[in-house]
This record gives sequence, C-alpha cells and structure tokens, in this order.
Amino acid sequence: MKYLKIILSILIFISSANANTIFYLIKIPNLEIHSGKSANGLKYLKAIKPFSVGIRDNNVSCFNSSEEDIKKKMPLIEKNLNRYSSIFLNKINLKYIVLCENLKVSQINTAGVPNPATKTLVIDIKFNEKHFERVLHHEVFHMINEAYKKKFPYDKWKNFNNSEFKYAECSTCSDKLGLSLLKENKGFVTEYSMSTPSEDMAEVFSFIIINKEKIEDKSLIDPILDKKILFIKKNILKIDENFNFN
Repeated sequence: MKYLKIILSILIFISSANANTIFYLIKIPNLEIHSGKSANGLKYLKAIKPFSVGIRDNNVSCFNSSEEDIKKKMPLIEKNLNRYSSIFLNKINLKYIVLCENLKVSQINTAGVPNPATKTLVIDIKFNEKHFERVLHHEVFHMINEAYKKKFPYDKWKNFNNSEFKYAECSTCSDKLGLSLLKENKGFVTEYSMSTPSEDMAEVFSFIIINKEKIEDKSLIDPILDKKILFIKKNILKIDENFNFN
C-alpha cells in the first residue's frame, strides 16, 4: 500500500507537470498529452477537466471527453489529419490538436477553434457525427485562412457570387447552419457556406478534400462554384505546390 501511494503521487506530479508545460505552450489549462507521435508531427492533447479561457466575446470553453470516446474517435481523426504533410502543417502554423467535447465560443456551440498564434486547433470530438470528417478539414482551412489572409481576400471571393447576394456580418449572426450538400446550383455547397466568406471558403475546401468528385460534378453545372473551387485550389498550391487534393 505504501509503494502504491508513492507511485500514485509520482503519476499525479508528472500529470501536473505536463499540464503546466502545455499551458505554458498554448495557454489552455487542464490538458495532458494523449499522443505525441503521429505521421506528420501533430501532437494530440486531451482535456482532463473542463477548461475555460478568454473573456466575454472571446471566451472559449470545453469539457473533457472520456478515454473510451477519445479512443473510439482517434482513428478517424488521425486518418483525416494525416492527409496533411508536416511541411504543410508547419506552413499553416498547426502543431497541436486539443480534443474535448461541448466546445463553445461565448456560449455558442462550435466544431473547432483555431489559434495560429499558439499553433493550436481545438476540436469538439462529438460535433455533428454525420459530417464530422468534413468538419475536420473545414476547421483546418480556418488555420490556413488565418495564416494566409492575403491569399484568400474576402472582397475577391464575394465577387464570385451574384450581385444581389449578401453574406451575414458573422457566422453566428446567421441562421444558415445546414451542412448537407445543397441541391440548388447557386454557387454554394451548403446552407452554412452562405453565412460568411470565410465559412464559404472552408466549406468548399472541405468538400474538395472529402467529396471531391461530388463537388466537381456539381461545379460542371454551376459556374460560380467552379470559380470558387479553382480559386481555393490555386491558392493552396501557392502555399504548398506539392499539396495533394486526392
């Protein structure tokens, strides 16, 4: 019993030290390493307790997931994120993936929170099971967009649309939340893509990665969407000429 207590004390100390080191690196409390090894250098961190960072409009909160839920979701997460090379991830400032659930920004549920300054992407592992894989790539695009804003100017993107169309001021200001592929051919892939330029770009990018044939077939009868797809591809290749869309 004495030795067991000593071992437990050591483990608690190590866990605390890891949490403190992680907080120093990415400024999110209550995290520990889930997996420090991956094919492309990504480091996966998990919440061991609920956390909350920031204040007011920039408050981010999330709850810890069970080991069972993380273990169940990790193969799917790694399969998708391993599509990005270490070179590309370095260029878009992405190094850490934080795994948690019930992720919110200012009390509004969200799939992910990108922070290029700390090379971190927080992911809600239970967000929208039906579209989860595509959502991962949607959130990666937000990291891309933050790192290369000049390559993805909103004004140029807006000009692809019909002149009468207007985006909302912010994604949370819109009631357009649907993530299923639209049947109409008006330059948009989903209802959510009609919320803001950045969400529109992220939706197009995610379909290129996950449903490439489907979106390209749709673009054959949708000239606006065709321009958007070419724009995304062209500028991604400017970031990394070896990027693989297949």
